Amino acid sequence: MAGGWSRDGAVHEQIEDSIRDELMRIEASRPKGESLTHCVECGEPIPEKRRQLVAGVRLCVDCQQERDSAAALRGGINRRGSKDSQLK
Repeated sequence: MAGGWSRDGAVHEQIEDSIRDELMRIEASRPKGESLTHCVECGEPIPEKRRQLVAGVRLCVDCQQERDSAAALRGGINRRGSKDSQLK
């Protein structure tokens, strides 16, 4: 696929880089270590079953759902930097 001044395969490399960056961000945000018994945000007890299933869990289900819904609002990265994308 021709991409103007870009070399062949450049668009595909951009897509792969975006996917790789997102996977690294997800991996870095995963809890590690021993699970806590109480939520760090609200102090409520974290159920035993959740502590067993999610290694290094630090939040109760309610606080985790709040955090996940806030993360969904995050925008993606536009590596091409087109003029139209910068206007958004």
